[in-house]
Amino acid sequence: MTDASAEATSQVDTERLVTLSDGIYAIAMTLLVLDLRIPQHLDDQAFQEALRSTWPNLGSAALSFAVLAGFWRDQRRILAPLSAVSPLVTRLTLLGLGLAAVLPYPTTLLAEYASHPQTIALYAGTIAAVDAVHVTVLLLTRRQTHPSPDAPASAARRAFTAQLVSSTVVFTVSIGVAFYDTNVAMLTWFALVPAHHFIGYRGRAGKL
Repeated sequence: MTDASAEATSQVDTERLVTLSDGIYAIAMTLLVLDLRIPQHLDDQAFQEALRSTWPNLGSAALSFAVLAGFWRDQRRILAPLSAVSPLVTRLTLLGLGLAAVLPYPTTLLAEYASHPQTIALYAGTIAAVDAVHVTVLLLTRRQTHPSPDAPASAARRAFTAQLVSSTVVFTVSIGVAFYDTNVAMLTWFALVPAHHFIGYRGRAGKL
């Protein structure tokens, strides 16, 4: 096989992995709404009660949709610059996709059993595992995309990696916190919003 043919094949493999990722994330996002249903032919009182009972499912679905959307965006950002993917990167990417695909299950548990620490542990553990996979792939491919550590793109990549590491740490820590207070554990997740903005700002300022 010529160098040109090998390069073309590698690029096709990367594009196929991106396409597969898009499909899996689309399916996982769709599965989140399967629990959002109300029985038919209810009287007014029963309808109001059923409607109120769907709010936890709706909230959990919205949270997980945002999480999966973030995973999908991160995945494309990781894979898009790659001209080729190694077997190890492919296997890690598939592992991350598998973990993301099961997120609808702990999402359902979160809606119904948020007061149970095991539920928080399963939900947070799944998210932390996906973020850890993304961090690993980023580190494995850093030379492939940005060989010069002084390039502006490398600074942006370091900030991106730091954001993923912070997510991994926060969700992992929340697992332990959940066994003391599940509400506090869930509140720690929202600390990532200002944290990511701060890391992004530091990265743009060249301070990472």
